[in-house]
Amino acid sequence: MIQIDQIIAVSSKPTLFKLVASKSNGLILEDLTNKKINFYSSRTFQFSPLESIGIYTLADNIPLKEVYERFLKEEDKSPVPSETSADQDLKNYFEQTLPEYDRYRVHVRDMKKCIKWYHQLKLMGFISKDATPNSAVESDSNTSSEAV
Repeated sequence: MIQIDQIIAVSSKPTLFKLVASKSNGLILEDLTNKKINFYSSRTFQFSPLESIGIYTLADNIPLKEVYERFLKEEDKSPVPSETSADQDLKNYFEQTLPEYDRYRVHVRDMKKCIKWYHQLKLMGFISKDATPNSAVESDSNTSSEAV
């Protein structure tokens, strides 16, 4: 189970956030690491919902959710490396799990961010092998209709 529909990446912030509510001038977000809720202005920050992010491939983009499904499926055979692993280790892992990724447009920094988010979401219970939703993951908050 992979629940990333309410997860937001915020520019210049090292962690991920869960959408609580949207306002005309920004978003109210909950920090996944310390559970603090704050308002983030759209004038100061850029927002990227994880469900709208994808990885470039030679044919088309693969949504991040699909990438994480592949990571989860391959985890028994080959554990997901840390974002601090050597660049070549990250490239080898991507070649193994996403052989069709575009080697010219997907940079090591993108791989590091993707893997960092994977580990963070897994730790917080948003990614698991269970088919049943985690009660901490269920959301009753409003969805954002802002374009990012």
